[in-house]
Amino acid sequence: MKKLFSKNEALFAVVWIVVYVVGFSNADLISEKIGMEKSITAGLGLILSAILFLFVRNNRLNEYLGLCAFKGDLKKHLYFLPLIVLSLVNVWNGFQMNDDLLPSVFAVISMLFVGFLEEVIFRGLLFSAMKKDGLASAVVVSSVTFGIGHAVNLLLGAPVLGTILQLIYATAIGFLFTSLFLSGKSILPLIASHMFINATSVFAHPLGLTADILLAAFQTVLAVSYAVWILKKAYTAPKREA
Repeated sequence: MKKLFSKNEALFAVVWIVVYVVGFSNADLISEKIGMEKSITAGLGLILSAILFLFVRNNRLNEYLGLCAFKGDLKKHLYFLPLIVLSLVNVWNGFQMNDDLLPSVFAVISMLFVGFLEEVIFRGLLFSAMKKDGLASAVVVSSVTFGIGHAVNLLLGAPVLGTILQLIYATAIGFLFTSLFLSGKSILPLIASHMFINATSVFAHPLGLTADILLAAFQTVLAVSYAVWILKKAYTAPKREA
C-alpha cells in the first residue's frame, strides 16, 4: 500500500473507495443471506478500519490525513453547535427498536466503522490528494463523491425517493465536513459526528414523507450555511489598523 500511496495518492484513495463500497455492499448481502443482517459487515468494517488505521500510524500520516487534534479557533467555528444540531437529527423523534437485539448490535458496530472509514477515505485520503491540484475542485469532488456514494443503498432495497433525499443532504454534509477539515486540519470531530449520526440511525423512529423532505431540506441548508460561515471566517484576512 505504501508504494501505491507514494506513487499516486489520488489513485490510492479511489482504490480504497472501491474496496469500501464493493466490500460493504457484498457484506450486507451476505449478512442477509445467512440470516444475520450486518454481521459480516461489522467484521469487514473492523478489518478495513484496522488496516487503514495501522497504515496511517505506521507511515506517520496522522497530521497529513487529519487524525490529530483540531487546530481551528472554536469561536470561528461557532463551537461546533451547528454540527451538534446536525448530529442529533436521528434522536429528535425518539428511539425505537427497528430490529432484534443482535442484528441491532451488529448494525451499530458496522455504522461506527462506516463513520471512521468514510471520513478517512473521503476527507483524509481523497481530499488531501486532490487539493494539491486545485482546492476548489478538491472540495467539490470530495463532497459530491461522498454524496453519490450513498446511491449504493438502492442496490440494498432502499426506497428511491429516500435515497435521492439522502444524496442531496449527504453531499451538503460532505461539503461541511470538507470545509471543517480544510479549516481545522482535523477529521476527528467529523468522525465523532459521523459515527453518532450513523449509530443513532439504527434506532431512529421513521418519519412520514413530508417530514423526510423537510428534514432533508433543513440538513442541507444548515450544512451549506455553516460551511460557508466557516470558509468565510477562515479565509477572511483581518483588517489592518490605520
